[in-house]
Amino acid sequence: MSVEAAKNARELLLKEYRGVLSTHSKAMPGFPFGSVVPYCLDEQGRPLILISRIAQHTHNLHKDPKCSLFVGERGAEDVQAVGRLTYLAEAEKIDDPTAIEAAAERYYRYFPDSQNYHQAHDFDFWMLNPVRHRYIGGFGAIHWVDQLTLANPFAGKAEASMVEHMNADHGKAIAHYVELAGLPKTEPALLAGIDTEGMHLRIGQSLYWLPFQTPCNTPTQVREALVFLAHAEHWPKNPVAGA
Repeated sequence: MSVEAAKNARELLLKEYRGVLSTHSKAMPGFPFGSVVPYCLDEQGRPLILISRIAQHTHNLHKDPKCSLFVGERGAEDVQAVGRLTYLAEAEKIDDPTAIEAAAERYYRYFPDSQNYHQAHDFDFWMLNPVRHRYIGGFGAIHWVDQLTLANPFAGKAEASMVEHMNADHGKAIAHYVELAGLPKTEPALLAGIDTEGMHLRIGQSLYWLPFQTPCNTPTQVREALVFLAHAEHWPKNPVAGA
């Protein structure tokens, strides 16, 4: 497995925010059962999902937690020429109240409407603990990836503080990021999350992950990266992408 494959697979997981969750069918033993789920990544870089207790895939996971999440690049004319990832995992329901609170705080920033049905209906947070991954980066670029996840050093209060500050006081900078990245201007963008390698902007119901020029491991480095981008004339190429 190459470092390049792991990085590209992780960036695909960050860029996309919905995939096909395949579980072992309880009603039809021996058959896989696929369903579409939105996700964001938790503090360890694992997919975090919010699913209904009455959903078929939830019943399936209670019987057998082994599952996979398939994620592919959207909008491609030739789906076999672009990246796709099969994330093999064991699903785990989050029961600890503190962990549930942390999961909700981050998930709601990515999917604000989920707060309404989570509180009104029987939904639970589950995380997908990684087992192994199959990443295809295009024709002939096929890899088994064992180590894909990357912990987010900002998860929790640090990230929430940075996100709230940017959204409250630096709307012009965020609008500039949208302009640089060529994102839709249908609605004002909001910062949804920050990780070591980039940031997520939310525009309406859509999420966009934008990479930093170099990885950021401290809040100071994040601030420097955001200030740099606020004054940039074009989105910088990421020299570590594919490295």
